[in-house]
Amino acid sequence: MAYAILSMLGSLLRPKGREEAGARFALRVPVLLVATLLFVLFGALLWRPLPLRVGPLLRVLLLAIGSVLLFGGLGLYLWGMRSLGTMFGPASGLGVRLQAAHRLITAGPYAHVRHPMYLAVIATGDGSLLLYRIWAALCFAIIMAGLAARARRAVYALAQEFGTEWAAHAARVPPWLPRLRHP
Repeated sequence: MAYAILSMLGSLLRPKGREEAGARFALRVPVLLVATLLFVLFGALLWRPLPLRVGPLLRVLLLAIGSVLLFGGLGLYLWGMRSLGTMFGPASGLGVRLQAAHRLITAGPYAHVRHPMYLAVIATGDGSLLLYRIWAALCFAIIMAGLAARARRAVYALAQEFGTEWAAHAARVPPWLPRLRHP
């Protein structure tokens, strides 16, 4: 998490390209720092067990599925960050900002799904919920389901910026789940 936050803050120092109005407010260093601190604070306050009792077999099943989702999501997130390189930056449900020298990334996990990092965060949230079964993980999983709305904002910004190049990529690559067979 620290690596992602530092990378996001570093990206704010790069020249801005296309930017929606909401991004001008939400994607400023003070706003991001306060949001991150509130996120961590509420996570700590909600670090309480859910009132669920699970038997040994279900516990093992939740552990196995939760581990795959959590660690698979973390791996996918890091792969996405690496593939984006200097194109990596924060996004908000209020608006999207592209870098001035932004280019469309279609390699790495972006060759398989259009939103691998959003998918990674959703998988990590769901995996955390299955592993820990705490209120913080439940809230995180519910909130992160809202990344679908953020993805729509990103799609709009990328379509505006890259036109036919984005349309061709979107036609080849599914938004959320990779195809088992490529056409």
